[in-house]
Amino acid sequence: MPVAFKDYYATLGVAREASDEEIKQAFRKLARKYHPDVAKDKKTAEEKFKEINEANEVLSDPAKRKKFDELGAGWQEGDGPPPTGPGGGGHGGPAHEYHFNGTGFSDFFEQFFGGAGRPEFSGGAHGFGEGAATGARTQRGSDVEGDILVTLAEVMHGTTRPLSLRTTDPRTGETETHSFSVRIPPGAVEGRRIRVPGKGEPGTGGGASGDLYLRVRHAAHPDFQSRGADLFHDLDLAPWEAVLGTSVVAPSLGGAIKVRVPAGTNQGRQLRVRGQGLPKGGDGGRGDLYVVANIRLPEQLGDEERALWEQLGRVSPFNPRQPA
Repeated sequence: MPVAFKDYYATLGVAREASDEEIKQAFRKLARKYHPDVAKDKKTAEEKFKEINEANEVLSDPAKRKKFDELGAGWQEGDGPPPTGPGGGGHGGPAHEYHFNGTGFSDFFEQFFGGAGRPEFSGGAHGFGEGAATGARTQRGSDVEGDILVTLAEVMHGTTRPLSLRTTDPRTGETETHSFSVRIPPGAVEGRRIRVPGKGEPGTGGGASGDLYLRVRHAAHPDFQSRGADLFHDLDLAPWEAVLGTSVVAPSLGGAIKVRVPAGTNQGRQLRVRGQGLPKGGDGGRGDLYVVANIRLPEQLGDEERALWEQLGRVSPFNPRQPA
């Protein structure tokens, strides 16, 4: 069954020719508006936030964006994409089709960008249908993979996510829906696989079902990027703040914190704030927050400002092109 097309450019409100920086800025603006932590209507904001994240996930990745542009051209001409949904085809016969609900991603993303499907077979398992006609042997069903979008707040505290999985047997057309809950532990890093036993492809000849593996994907945040248990925040600084040093207020997942910016801070310098990252899991404590200096220049100058910059240029011996 064809899935509905998602126009990710429209979601972010940018043109198809938008630059990477324009896409980044559009996401940040919308994410700040609809982030569940700040929005008044949290239910509506949560759904909008998922849509924004999904659009950013595709358009900020060059390979995914190229694939999306190719798909979009076909849709505009009225030609839908080939039915290549998760778990389909290969390894001995047609496999069940899978559609997740509650992972934070749409069916459109799951089918074309989520990489959902059957991973390497474990325990000698074979694809659905092999040996089924003769009933020669019992076979365990194949495992299935999918992505699950998790906010940094959920990673921070842990959560339980209700999910449903609709499976369709391509040979009979029969559809079944399975509802269950998945626990996301605190400190679930990007790429971690969470195993849900028995929710994969059905076995044959009385064999056990395979397992479902959900890959954790961190939802993009307007203020932070995650790398393992560490968080990174771009801190905008005026040139004189970087030169003279200052103390500024920066965000953290636990609330605002004060950060000291040393005199002579260069562009890209990382200021480490210990213990303000994500949980490491178990009793491993927390990662760190790195505040990254982003020196901004004024785009317009008044007459007095220009005169002062010109005076600085005359009296300062500093030459950035001269070796230290």
